[in-house]
This record gives sequence, C-alpha cells and structure tokens, in this order.
Amino acid sequence: MSVTRTYDENTVIIFDTTLRDGEQSPGATLSSAEKLEIARQLSRLGVDVIEAGFPAASPDDLKAVQRIAREVGTPDGPTVAGLARAVESDIRTAWEGVKDAAKPRIHTFLGTSPSHLRMLRIDEEEGLKRIRKAVTLAKSFCDDIEFSPMDAGRTDMGYLIKACSLAVECGATTLNIPDTVGYVTPKEWAEKIEYLINETPGAGPGSGVIWSVHCHNDLGMATANTLAAVQAGARQVEVTINGVGERAGNTSMEEVVMALHTRKSAYDVRTNIDATQFMKTSRMVSNYMGMPVQPNKAIVGANAFAHESGIHQDGVLKDAETFEIMTPESVGLTQSRLVLGKHSGRHALKVRLAELGFNVDGDALNQVFGRFKDLADAKKHVTDADLEALIADEFHKPQEFYRLEDIQVACGTMGMPTATIRIANNKGESFVQAAVGTGPVDASYRAIDAVVDVPNTLIEYSVHSVTEGIDALGEVTVRISPPESGRTFGGYGADSDIVVASVKAYIAALNRMIAAMGHGDIVPEGDAATVNIRADESS
Repeated sequence: MSVTRTYDENTVIIFDTTLRDGEQSPGATLSSAEKLEIARQLSRLGVDVIEAGFPAASPDDLKAVQRIAREVGTPDGPTVAGLARAVESDIRTAWEGVKDAAKPRIHTFLGTSPSHLRMLRIDEEEGLKRIRKAVTLAKSFCDDIEFSPMDAGRTDMGYLIKACSLAVECGATTLNIPDTVGYVTPKEWAEKIEYLINETPGAGPGSGVIWSVHCHNDLGMATANTLAAVQAGARQVEVTINGVGERAGNTSMEEVVMALHTRKSAYDVRTNIDATQFMKTSRMVSNYMGMPVQPNKAIVGANAFAHESGIHQDGVLKDAETFEIMTPESVGLTQSRLVLGKHSGRHALKVRLAELGFNVDGDALNQVFGRFKDLADAKKHVTDADLEALIADEFHKPQEFYRLEDIQVACGTMGMPTATIRIANNKGESFVQAAVGTGPVDASYRAIDAVVDVPNTLIEYSVHSVTEGIDALGEVTVRISPPESGRTFGGYGADSDIVVASVKAYIAALNRMIAAMGHGDIVPEGDAATVNIRADESS
C-alpha cells in the first residue's frame, strides 16, 4: 500500500529531474551506482519528488530506478517517479521501476503541439485517445499519476485544455505544463498557467489537482518562467541541479529555491528544501556527470560569493550585506570567498591565509605579501593552492607520500613518446623509471604507475591556461578512481610546462587516494590528513 504525502497551497513541490532530463545532456551518462548516490543526496537535500529515470530507455536505467525506489523511496523519503511515453510497454516498465517505492509515481507524456503531432504522425483526436489509454493504464497501477502535454508552450490553448481535462478525468493528479523548447516569455507563461488553472474542467482551484511547470533554458528564461508560473498558481516546479539538461539545460533548482527564499515578500511560498545542501549536491552532480559549473553560475558558481575588487573585499569584510543578498552559509558554503589578484590588499591576504589555517602577521606577512604581489602580477587569479604552495615554500615543507624530483620527455612526429621520471617517497628513497606512451602525458603517467603501483583509472583530465601569452602558466586537474570503489580522488598541478603540471596533478591525486584508502607501509606515521595535496572534494 503506497503512502500518500499531502501538501498545502503555500508549499511549492520540488520535482527533481536531474537523473532523467539532466542525464540526457550530451556526455552526462551516469552509472546505476552514481545515480543512487545522487538520489541519496537529493533526499538529504529535501526534494519532494525524484524522477529517477526513464525505465524503458535501457535495462540499466530500469535497474537504477528500481534500486532508487527500494533504497531511497522510503516512507519518510521522497516520491520516486518513472517517466513513460504514452505507450503501454513504457508504462508497464515504468511501474516495474517504481513499484517498490513507498510513494511511487508514473509520469507519462504525449506531444500536443502541431509540430509534435506531425512528428508522431497523428491528429488531435488520435492524441486524445492515446492520452486516455495511457493515463487510464497508469492509474491501474498506482494513485499518483502525472501527465505532461509535451511542447505545451506552442500548443493551441483549446486543445491543451482538452488534453489536460481528459488526463484528470482518467486519474491524473498532477498536470505538468512543459515549455519543452524554451520558447515562452515570463509574461505569456504566467498568463497561460493562470488561464489553464481557471479554465480546465476538473482541475481548477480546490480540485486537488497540482499544476506543475517544466521549463527549458534555450533563451535563458527558464528560471524567470518558472517563477512567473509560481506567481500564477503553479505549485510544483520541475528542476535540475546546476540546471543540467538537454541543449541549454533545464530550470536550475538552486536558483528557484533561493529566489523563493530570498524574496519571500514577492512570492509568499515556501519549499521543503534544506538549502545548506546545495553546494555539496552541486559538486557531486558536476563531478559524476563531468560537467563543470560555470564560474558565474548563480548560487553555486565559484564566483557567486567571490570578491576580488579591493572596494568589494573591504566592504564585505566590514559588512557582508554590502554586496551579498544571501549568506554563503545558507547554500552550504562556510563563508564568502575573497578572490585574490593584483587588486587585492594586505588585509584580504591576511584574512584568506587565516581561513586556510595560516596565521601570518608582522614581518612574516610582509614577506609573504611581497611574494604574493609578484605572483599576482604573473597570474590573473591566485588560487588557494597557490597560497598554500607559497606558504610551504616560504616556511615549511609538508609531508607527502610521493613527490616529483625530475622529469624528462621526448616526443614528436619521429619515434615513440617517452618519459623518464625520478620520484621520491616519504622514506627518502628515489626511483627512476622510463615508459613509452601514446603521448608525453600518457608516458609520464605510465612511468609513475610503475613506481607507485596503486591501481586506478583516470576518469578526467582537464587543462587550461591561467595567463595569456606563450609563457602562460598551465593548470591541470585530474580525477582518478580505485577499481570497484565508486570513489573519486582529484589532484591539481600548475606549471609553465604543461607536462610537469600534469605529473604534479596526477601525483597529488595518488597521494590523496593513498591517504584515504591506505596502501601498506606507504602511509606515514601520524595523521595522514597532514599530507600536502591538491584535491577537489569529490570523494
């Protein structure tokens, strides 16, 4: 017997489709294990409905939905939904996927716009017949049924009302109105939603039917359209973490939730979301999908709570509200981030060093500040890794499992790319190893593996230039994963020689993995957390 969750009219239901629509982003395919971990985090975040996938899409998708239904769809957890076309086999498979959840939902859809009907090679009457058959079948399996008239933004209002009214008549409890191609504007979208709520037979105010919206971001208006729909009476929003999704993506959950929270006087509604989980969830989705979050992304971007201008830094240090309309703590950050560059002053440097655990003052601060200014002149952005390296070089040498001593590579159109490296371990021993690879970085990594001998898979390698010109400083980030662990470990390296930076990043990731996993007598005495590594937070 399924559990029914009730909602009040002042609560906006958060329907997350990161695992379904979000995964349809090119290159964003997730494994069953990764889907489960994200679903668990979405549950901690407090989402009301998780669209766990499209069960009919593949056996692996069905398996992932089933596992999420069993392990995350508990009585006190979220509703678990499975998507299905208005096709009998899809609906039966969707039910197989979600039936073990305490609160299962079948979400079925059919295109209703002229272009979508042409794509299906049917007319409006045939479309209504399919809607009736699909919703009736879905209702025979569970009580919670959602129907979506796909491409509603370009569907004739008269036909849209017929389709929605029929779906309710056949048992749909949620009517989701999708702007499938991101075509509408906020004003017309609000008018459309309000008209549908008031004019659809059996689905008006007080009927118990929940009106929902699903907006795409093709014209950059997904969040604005979603918020406009909420003001017009919609009480469910379909969203994704980081706004991931097909083409330009979906409505960003964090943007909608924080807009409703920050501008309470404008919207007068609430959600069940624990916003302090946003940063952790954002990073998890970004890492698993391999899709970096743009730095200027609202709420969760690296620059969302970052300040480099001296005036801004001074203002924030004195009173955060001077330049911040919400606190970084409210979305899961510990505090604002002062971006250090050539415009920054001694005050900002001292504060940032203290945040990193380095209490530097007096002559020592002057000494570090001089070196910082030299570095800031050469680099556009001085990272935390740069500061820690600067402090280490200036005052102490932290313990490492392995460190690079020397490297030499040979590559080109003639011969085979070869790398020779010398690595030292934390016992003071040095090892020299040569290897051949498909390129200089591959050869270098093969040589390192021959010395370190810690099995792993390289799952991400990213390189970018920090400064302009032929002498640009290159930064490399990598992610590696031990066999069958499901965990990932990141590493960072920077150098004017990109091969050297690549080696530094790989060794940093290995050091982090060794610290976390433990590998025999490699682990040093004392607290392994003191190992100096450059890493992300993805494990």
